[in-house]
Amino acid sequence: MESPIRQLIDTVAWVLIDNGRILCARPRGKDVFYIPGGKREGSETDLETLVREVAEELTVELSPETAVHVGTYEADDADVVVRMACYTAEYRGVLTASSEIEALAWFGFGDRDLVPPVDQLLFDDLAAAGALR
Repeated sequence: MESPIRQLIDTVAWVLIDNGRILCARPRGKDVFYIPGGKREGSETDLETLVREVAEELTVELSPETAVHVGTYEADDADVVVRMACYTAEYRGVLTASSEIEALAWFGFGDRDLVPPVDQLLFDDLAAAGALR
């Protein structure tokens, strides 16, 4: 029996680590925290998506020339597969939750269970590299 074709959700995420903790955001109306970022629109590149999403969510301007790819992860989440390309990048401005973000939080590895499966894979790699405590 063939397995059904599953929907792929293609996302890009901004990895911001400070003092062994990673910035996470909880969208308004949701009960789960995510690594900031979001879905690609049309033919956007990873960096175009990243810059747009971070500006929309956190009201800061990323410097695309400083972006470094730290990994791409895929995980099953309910009836879909989520792919998340992760980048670090320098930013200008003050981190502020926009109207679409209800809360910001700095998570350590102990908070891993509070994020979706694809984000947990990033947490695992960051912890193994000694970047996340």
